Amino acid sequence: MNKTHLTNTRFSNLELSDIILQGLQEAGFHHCTPIQDKALPLLLRDKDIAGQAQPGTGKTATFLLATFQHLINDVSDPVKNPRAIILAPTRELAIQIHKDARSLGAHLNLKFALIYGGTDYQKQLDSLKSNIDIIIGTPGRIIDFYRQNAFTLDNVQVTVMDEADRMFDLGFIKDIRYLLRRMPAPEKRLNMLFSATLSYKVTELAYEHMNNPVLIRIETEEVTSKAIQQSAFCPSNEQKIPLLLGILNQYKPQRSIIFVNTKRCAEQLNDYLNANGYETAALSGDVPQDKRQRLLNDFQENRIRLLIATDVAARGLHIADVSHVFNYDLPQDVEDYVHRIGRTARFGASGEAISFICEEYAYSMPDIETYIGQKVPIKPITADLLADDVVKPKRKSSAPAQEKRAPQKRPRPRKPKARASVPENPQ
Repeated sequence: MNKTHLTNTRFSNLELSDIILQGLQEAGFHHCTPIQDKALPLLLRDKDIAGQAQPGTGKTATFLLATFQHLINDVSDPVKNPRAIILAPTRELAIQIHKDARSLGAHLNLKFALIYGGTDYQKQLDSLKSNIDIIIGTPGRIIDFYRQNAFTLDNVQVTVMDEADRMFDLGFIKDIRYLLRRMPAPEKRLNMLFSATLSYKVTELAYEHMNNPVLIRIETEEVTSKAIQQSAFCPSNEQKIPLLLGILNQYKPQRSIIFVNTKRCAEQLNDYLNANGYETAALSGDVPQDKRQRLLNDFQENRIRLLIATDVAARGLHIADVSHVFNYDLPQDVEDYVHRIGRTARFGASGEAISFICEEYAYSMPDIETYIGQKVPIKPITADLLADDVVKPKRKSSAPAQEKRAPQKRPRPRKPKARASVPENPQ
């Protein structure tokens, strides 16, 4: 990893307590990234900010350090909890923030609660009863527990909204406003909003629920990082799998994420890659949370080097050493392109993003290039890039064969039974 993404500002030169600096030093952090350099001096003076920076530039550490210092400075007696709420759009991002908070706050006498949907309902509810300082989680589950009076929002001193544009995309904005309106007035809190993109609707949210926030934009002239080498191929639909296999055979990437647009495509591609000798994991929105975390842990710990994912994994995953990102399907949303390729070249490393401009999704590329403000170089598909003898996956289910044999039994046709009128949703 190079250090060109860092500034000359040292954390030790900021108004951070020694106990926080100890955690930073043990984590190997000494110099600020650009977003940290611009945002932290303001936040440590209790000034609200709305920050935009590219993925992997240290936004999470920025708001965690500011939150920790603000809570340490509070000398009110008795302290009433929770005192901070950190909102994230996805389970994966909430889990990552919680992990970073425990690492950076290892020496602090602060208690964290990780709250998200899909699993551990009673366990999470019980955790809120232990006088938690900081709640980290997704809006829906937090609101669920709030309505059960599991905690109060009356004493919140710090509010963080991470990946705010994604909150809009996922329809969480009403939930966000529901929570913010039940907290103390904006001028009585320290408020932070972070996102890789600051759209008009996001800045409107900032001005509505924050106390005259300062807008901080890092490298706004370049939407994507210079450290990411972008390129594209133009395969026919039939060439996509041979081309992907050929590139994997030649490049031998250290750790890669392959993005697709649908769950069905993820499953089919997973079968093809497995049949051709690659150990993979497929991640989509309906994968149970326990299994999802197990797959991500296997990927992080190099037990699996290829992760196939829909856009559920495009944001919030902080996985080191992802050398390549493949857009097997071009995204239909231009901002998703930025977040997908932002999974590589994180924290000063370099990376490569390779996109397939296929027959089905080719129309997306002009909009992507307009949004990122640059042309993505097109590479020729040479014969050596197309894998020979692609092995087709074996059929996993015998259901089709059974359907073919069924007519041989010539069953006697049955008259349909009269159906009683039953409401579709009796509840």
